[in-house]
Amino acid sequence: MPATRKTPLRRGVVAATALPLLIGALASCGYGSEGQKDEPKAANAAADAGKKLSASEVRIGYFPNLTHATALVGLQEGLIAKELGATAIKPQTFNAGPSEIEALNGGSLDIGFIGPSPSINGYVKSKGSNLRIISGSASGGVKLVVNPEKIKTLDDLKGKKIATPQKGNTQDVAFLNWIAEKGWSVDPESGKGDVSVVRTDNKVTPDAFKQGSIDGAWVPEPTASKLVSDGAAVLLDETSLWPDKKFVITNVIVSQKFLKEHPDVVEAVLRGTVNTNAWINANPDKAKASANARLKADSGKELDAKILDPAWQSILVTDDPLATTLKTESDWAVKAKLLDKPDLTGIYDLTLLNKVLKTAGKPEVTDAGLGAK
Repeated sequence: MPATRKTPLRRGVVAATALPLLIGALASCGYGSEGQKDEPKAANAAADAGKKLSASEVRIGYFPNLTHATALVGLQEGLIAKELGATAIKPQTFNAGPSEIEALNGGSLDIGFIGPSPSINGYVKSKGSNLRIISGSASGGVKLVVNPEKIKTLDDLKGKKIATPQKGNTQDVAFLNWIAEKGWSVDPESGKGDVSVVRTDNKVTPDAFKQGSIDGAWVPEPTASKLVSDGAAVLLDETSLWPDKKFVITNVIVSQKFLKEHPDVVEAVLRGTVNTNAWINANPDKAKASANARLKADSGKELDAKILDPAWQSILVTDDPLATTLKTESDWAVKAKLLDKPDLTGIYDLTLLNKVLKTAGKPEVTDAGLGAK
């Protein structure tokens, strides 16, 4: 069942309730220390004019990663700032899910783009008091890539060393679930078993692959495409495992305090993200270049076309948070004994998003029964 199905970043709002994936301790993108960057002029180009909302500024966090394309493009093109009028954007970049959650919980961040695992963990650890998921952002962008000289079929993974970004992270749990469905056994704590699951920071995974210390990796983009550029082959695109070919990889979350005190600002940000996703889907090539420009501004380095192009094709931007898939990802983590069964009731508040979508003449989306009461 190898598959390398690519879902282009072309479709608009996804109004489906897709099905299932992963969870864990970190976001599904890069990992490491938190960083902050001054925003390019485009990010706040429109913030000097227009009506001032209830907050003078809004602090928005995201990862310098293609799975956060909505944030990258929305900030780079000024599409979010345009909706905020005189309310200034203060962007912050993060490399680790926990650090972004900590910033949100500590009051130094208002809104964040983040993966499903830290969203769940942050919600559960605060007993439902600190955050809400208010929108989707992206689906897909996760692949199993391998050394083609050592692994030619999925059955060849048995006995091999396969990297995931971190124990309990979104891709780690997805891979553990896939292994279990194959009938193989792996200890979720140590990663030892029929397949050796090697928890490796995405930043060093390419070097580990080149040195031969791993035989492949179940990783998000652009790490997967970086490995392919180093000689790996795509054995499986995780999108192919999902019934509707969609699963949440990035959400938009908000501090409950900020949501309560500044709903007008949150609504404006959501208008910006909805408009950004529509612009990305209408202008895929321009959007790809824009995302790369923002990556260069944030990290000092842009992605080479041989990495950027295939990575971009495998990611779908979407306003739909694909809530059903979040629940499934949580169930997989519980099954792997990496998470106690959580109560996720109230993790979503899609009221403002659905208001924005309705005004834009687009279908509303569902919280799969996990909405705030």
